[in-house]
Amino acid sequence: EVQLQASGGGVVQPGDSLRLSCVASGRGVSQYVMGWFRQAPGKEREPVSCINSMAISDGSAVYADSVKGRFTISRDDDENAVYLKSNSLNPEDTAAYFCVADRRPQCGGDWTNPLYDFWGQGTQVTVSS
Repeated sequence: EVQLQASGGGVVQPGDSLRLSCVASGRGVSQYVMGWFRQAPGKEREPVSCINSMAISDGSAVYADSVKGRFTISRDDDENAVYLKSNSLNPEDTAAYFCVADRRPQCGGDWTNPLYDFWGQGTQVTVSS
């Protein structure tokens, strides 16, 4: 069983940056994909990013169009952690951000499908002037 603990959310102004962290407990996480989804009030949960396993794949990442070029996902398997560096934040980025993990080594073409095995609790990001 894998448990995910996200942190790093907060209230920031438009244009600011934020770094979200998610630490995983459990075995085998280095062989799993990890990623982030987000959900704004009154909206459906949407994918943000996914990163392949570095241990048995190439560690490459994919991003939603809405965050491409502004957000960067990374992972540190020594720390069993995944990070999301978010730059140039705008009010549309306001949401609860959830880290996810799934028992596969590559995100694949269906990475936007929210059928991930493990979900952490959300960390709230609010972008407001």
